[in-house]
Parts: sequence; structure tokens; C-alpha cells
Amino acid sequence: MAPSKEPKRKIVAENRKARHNYFIEAEVEVGIMLEGSEVKALREGHAQIAESYANVESGELWLINSYIPSYDKARTFGHDERRRRKLLAHRKEIAKFWQGIGREGATLVPLKLYFNEKGVAKLSLGIAKGKKMSDKRETEKKRDWARDKARLLRERG
Repeated sequence: MAPSKEPKRKIVAENRKARHNYFIEAEVEVGIMLEGSEVKALREGHAQIAESYANVESGELWLINSYIPSYDKARTFGHDERRRRKLLAHRKEIAKFWQGIGREGATLVPLKLYFNEKGVAKLSLGIAKGKKMSDKRETEKKRDWARDKARLLRERG
């Protein structure tokens, strides 16, 4: 069996609804500034990014409304669970994000929060454009047909 080319990642949180609700035009990996108790809570696998979004404010990239629960063993130096977290990206990438969200209907949506192979917390961020209800139905039809086609091919062998 050949080794996979996919890098080893420990996925902490995934926004599964993002691909259902949005067309993902571009996807970029960014770093995230965390406090110590936040990292500990993430290593336990607790986080939610489903209702969060990213925004560019005064030349900096911020993750807004993400939820990282408090770490039980952190006594005095806990963290605010829904605080704004700064995202780390190159200035050119931030400019690309700014141009991307300048278009009508585009937003920055977090897709996955994970630890990379070096053990550093990263966030996969997508420039997304909202889908209409008809687009969602069309995507579901394509997915259902692909599933049915695979089932038919398996049965006929």
C-alpha cells in the first residue's frame, strides 16, 4: 500500500455546513493566535466553528464568534470562550481576502480547525459565496446521483 500524500492532521473542529451553504471559491491555511488554556482545550478536541466567520479589520484578520470551551484544569488563567481571535496570514493573503469579500455576497468562512504535523494549530479558511436554495437542491441532486451510480456499478460488478 502506497503512503498517502495527505499530511497528517488532527482535526479538532469542522464546519460541515459551509460546503452546503456556500460555494467555496478559494481555500487558504492560516495560523491562529491562542492562549495556553485554549490550546489545551483544543487538544482535548473541544471547539465549534460552525457559526463563526472571519473579517478583515484595519489590515488584520480576525476570527469572530468561534467557541473554544474553558479548560477545566486552568485555574486562574482561563480564557473567554467566544473572544475574537487574531488570524495569522501574510499581508498579500490578507489583501486577497479583502478583495474577495469586497465582491457582492462573498464572505470568509472557517472550514476546519486542526493541528498540523508539527503540532501547530491552523485554520483552513475559505472565500465563499452564498448559495441560493435552488443551488443547494442542484448540489443535492448531483450528490444523490453519484451515490446511486456508485451503488449500481458495485452491484453489477
